[in-house]
Amino acid sequence: MYEHQSRRNFLKTSTLAVGAGLITNTSLGNKTSQKMEEIIIGHNSHKYKVVAGWGVLDAAKNPVNDCHEMVEDAKGRLIMCTNETKNNILIYDKSGKLLEAWGTSYPGAHGLSISNEGAEQFLFICDNNRHQVIKTDLKGREVMKLEYPKETGVYESPNRFVPTETAINPANGDIYVADGYGSQYIIQYDSKGRYIRHFGGYSNAYTDDKFDTCHGVLVDTRDKKNPTLLITDRSHTCIKRFTLDGKFLAVYHLPGTFVCRPVLHGDYIFAAAYRSSDQSWNNSGYIQVMDKNMKVISTPGGSEPTYKDGKLQRQYKDDPHNVFMHPHDVYVDSDENVYIPQWNSKKTYPIKLERIA
Repeated sequence: MYEHQSRRNFLKTSTLAVGAGLITNTSLGNKTSQKMEEIIIGHNSHKYKVVAGWGVLDAAKNPVNDCHEMVEDAKGRLIMCTNETKNNILIYDKSGKLLEAWGTSYPGAHGLSISNEGAEQFLFICDNNRHQVIKTDLKGREVMKLEYPKETGVYESPNRFVPTETAINPANGDIYVADGYGSQYIIQYDSKGRYIRHFGGYSNAYTDDKFDTCHGVLVDTRDKKNPTLLITDRSHTCIKRFTLDGKFLAVYHLPGTFVCRPVLHGDYIFAAAYRSSDQSWNNSGYIQVMDKNMKVISTPGGSEPTYKDGKLQRQYKDDPHNVFMHPHDVYVDSDENVYIPQWNSKKTYPIKLERIA
């Protein structure tokens, strides 16, 4: 069973509070009298203070459902997508003030990436419900759609294509689409949306070159002469490295961690884990920070990363303050502050962390 089916079953059996008007995440402060401003999470070189009330809006005017992903544009504006069709896109400044909102036709808005094309920037929105990837300008004008990839010959129908994420190669504009809730392929297109190749596919048991929930994809440009792809294999709790043409290179196991997508910031990879495999679905997520060697050095909201004989030991949520419920993405700004949109988190807005170490 694919992970999105498990998510749907969870939604059917869970009681979700409609807490859209909450000033802070409802999981914060209920079990402790400590103020949010005093909560410190993380380990080693990456420790953070929780910032109270960042980005909280009037839920009657600008509600959110699942807060899925966030990017930053050239003007320093933070752009977040939600599957609430009253305003699929919310654009903040870094103080948390709402600058702009648009989008009413993306009921499955899930993945959000940004690309640079000369002086212009564009968004790529993965819509689970529409079985499409939609490219828009920063005002929401649609300029391209990627429908289900029938050119591959492996899709029986459009509903087998449920894209979760895209990554854009900055060198040539190639588009990589992760079909993370569908048939588990990575599909590569050129900058005009013309099909190039596909690789991967579903495997329930761990296999190097296949996936069970290839939820996120990133073009890793840290090695300037040899860029590669980092792709999450979420149900197998790992991140895999591939060549740009889809050849498997390496795997980085993250025991206990259901990781969503890798995000590059300087020499580091940040990733949200929407839950731990050692705990129940409910409120067991955390954040991971990996160095240039893909070694986990900090787990805000989770157990301290420990290695034995070169292997990362199983991690789990370890946070008496319940800062996170189900983190779905991480964005890191130029001041090293971290923003975390969350899935299935009682309609709350993103959480901001301020770097202190």
